[in-house]
Amino acid sequence: MSQLTVALDMMGGDHGPPVTVPAAAQALSLLPTLHLVLFGPEAELSSWLQRFRLESHPRVTVHFCSQQVGNEHKAAYALRHLTDSSMRKALDALASGQARACVSAGNTGALMAMAVKVLNTLPGVDRPALITRLPQAGGGYALLLDVGANVSCDAGQLVQFALMGEQAARHTLDIDRPRIALLNVGAEANKGNEVVREAAQRLQGITGLHYCGYVEGDDLFAGKTDVIVCDGFVGNVALKTSEGVARLLLGLGQRRGPLWKILTFWLKRRLSHLNPDQYNGASLIGLRASVVKSHGSAGSLAFLNAILQAVAEIEHDLPASIAHRFDTAPQDSHAR
Repeated sequence: MSQLTVALDMMGGDHGPPVTVPAAAQALSLLPTLHLVLFGPEAELSSWLQRFRLESHPRVTVHFCSQQVGNEHKAAYALRHLTDSSMRKALDALASGQARACVSAGNTGALMAMAVKVLNTLPGVDRPALITRLPQAGGGYALLLDVGANVSCDAGQLVQFALMGEQAARHTLDIDRPRIALLNVGAEANKGNEVVREAAQRLQGITGLHYCGYVEGDDLFAGKTDVIVCDGFVGNVALKTSEGVARLLLGLGQRRGPLWKILTFWLKRRLSHLNPDQYNGASLIGLRASVVKSHGSAGSLAFLNAILQAVAEIEHDLPASIAHRFDTAPQDSHAR
């Protein structure tokens, strides 16, 4: 196995091979040491592989399967009945050591259920969390988690997310001492629900963790913190709202007329970093191997960025870094 091998679910998302195959071809051209293992039904995948000359590419292995996970499938059904799906087979390749990371744009609930079943969580981690990058006003990124894997969390799980986010920021954003904050409805110590307040108290007691208190929704992009922690319900709403606003702003320049042409030029220069395609790829961290979830509606550029995110996690061996952090954190941080 190549040290830089990624398994791809070629059927996930709204588009499948018309998006995933061009992205795979582009990733191979950008990274000469990258190897890809592709999974999908032969009838839908073969013609696209031929079009982009991937069927006989020396750094591509193709495995055809008979099933695919749809958006309509419940996680329990997918886990039990879709064992020959492209999603499941990509995760199996990760578990067997055939690949070191996996990328899918498929059903989030099914992906999480299958990933936990096939890979298991790291010691000290109750459940994995989805983590993604947010562009910051002064440049660079902050990390937000959870953005949809766990709609309800207790204080101990929020603490676990903070520790995982700290390691992700260190190793994927190259920040030596990441600033950690809890997303809350106010900055004062007495604000928020009981779960958030208890998580804050626990985080304050962890040696070496740079916990800097609460951050509100209007500061998500302000550059005040490096890791923003919340439950998956709050995080998903915050992320989708942010993406909607970004698309609204970027779409304003599509209107006709000379003034709108000027606005288009300005928007493309000033707001291009807000385009969600540029930071597509939410990592399902807390597992024993790297799994990256792409947006279901992702285009080829966005899916390519998800592949590049998986490559970065391989290079930094993020699961091992998280495992080491939990070994050295206070026992209280492992609370269920």
